Amino acid sequence: MLSIVIPVLNESHNLPIVLNHLVVYAAEPQNLEVLIVDGGSCDDTLKVAQEFKNTGGIKTKIINSSRGRAKQMNAGAQQATGNILYFLHADSFPPKNYDHYILEEVAKGNPAGCFKMQFNSNHWWLKLASYFTKFRWRACRGGDQSQFITRGLFEEIGGFDESYIIYEDNILINELYTRDKFVVIQEPLVSSARLYEKYGVWFVQYHFLIIYIKKWLGANAEELHAYYRKKLKK
Repeated sequence: MLSIVIPVLNESHNLPIVLNHLVVYAAEPQNLEVLIVDGGSCDDTLKVAQEFKNTGGIKTKIINSSRGRAKQMNAGAQQATGNILYFLHADSFPPKNYDHYILEEVAKGNPAGCFKMQFNSNHWWLKLASYFTKFRWRACRGGDQSQFITRGLFEEIGGFDESYIIYEDNILINELYTRDKFVVIQEPLVSSARLYEKYGVWFVQYHFLIIYIKKWLGANAEELHAYYRKKLKK
């Protein structure tokens, strides 16, 4: 079974869209489970989740968690019953037959990886950035591409580092690259460019680059989060 873990916080608009997408685009929806992990939403996110649980046709769990994507994804993994975990943001949409592609890679001996990605934007820079996600270079990785990983490897690493409020996906990815256990599936996942649309492409790209450099220079989790809150969560 493939366990899809979706961390959410006030995602009442996107959540029904991505949940319907997961049903329609799955090769074998009967072999999936969805774990919706809420970090304290104050909109209709939980109502949407409950409606899907009642009518979606896929085994679904709704989990309440402390806020923070790393904490939420770990909470979902703890309650998942599948031997393959698939971490997905609420505004990212995997390709048709995504479950088949993931299971196929694991069967080949690839215990972790992601899809290449394209933003839902025609901005030339975001199209260029999307293009480079096809390559295996570590600098081209990010949580928006989603992440599949076998339960055994996830537990071996220790899950997501909950000290990181941001950059938690990259910390896990770094561990996978250190072990040389990562594959990029050459099928496009479509991800929202909403943060870029909200603040501007160059503004967001510049500050993401600064965060990347700060981490490379040794900044800790608290320093990265403080910078993110100051610049991108005004």
